[in-house]
Amino acid sequence: MSSRRLEILRAIVDEYVATQEPVGSKAIAERHGLGISPATIRNEMAVLEDEGLITQPHTSAGRIPTDRGYRVFVDKLATVKPLSSAERRAIETFLEGASDLEELLRKSAKLLADITKQVAVVTYPILGEQNGRDKMAISGTANLARSAEDLGLTLSPILEALEEQVVLMKLLNEAHSTVHVRIGSEQIDTNLQTTSLVTVGYGLSDSQLGGLGVMGPTRMDYAGSMAAVDAVARYVGRFISEGA
Repeated sequence: MSSRRLEILRAIVDEYVATQEPVGSKAIAERHGLGISPATIRNEMAVLEDEGLITQPHTSAGRIPTDRGYRVFVDKLATVKPLSSAERRAIETFLEGASDLEELLRKSAKLLADITKQVAVVTYPILGEQNGRDKMAISGTANLARSAEDLGLTLSPILEALEEQVVLMKLLNEAHSTVHVRIGSEQIDTNLQTTSLVTVGYGLSDSQLGGLGVMGPTRMDYAGSMAAVDAVARYVGRFISEGA
């Protein structure tokens, strides 16, 4: 993909995430300083549409990203953007009062939900048990209500999946040491295919204890969500290593 076309895709994702409205060439030309005309942008958008990266939801409307478009966008984020020093301090201040791992992870779920405005999920081992069973902390379920227009009729099955926890527990147990994103149709459970899930594992350098992440509609702030999940996992890892 040409760098210009990638910049246009990024602009479409950014605009759609921010406004929830299909994005036209004029808006991109006016707001993103790409130095090209709306006509050129329209030509490039036609190519992006042919490649299945954007789609036109209504006649005479702008374009919105497809799941495949979000995937290209996420994959082209060269690195997880760092949080600002103020954001890092806020995380540490919120979490530093935790007295044990379970309290820390419950607070981590609440913090992630507050930062990302998505549903946050965290798995952790049951203290004192040796049979490998895990618990899950979920926070921010009410945030889904704000995304009702995105999720439509799938909202109820998503809430059921959150309540039952089985599918999410499996996905969190598969979390890696680096941030991983499942987008829309990449979700194995059909009830979750209007959502995206950003996950990462946490623990000691040689031993992963659990996973944490955020789930929301595919129209989410991927860069911000990935940064928040990564930062909280790093803090939890430091907490564990210092207590080890």
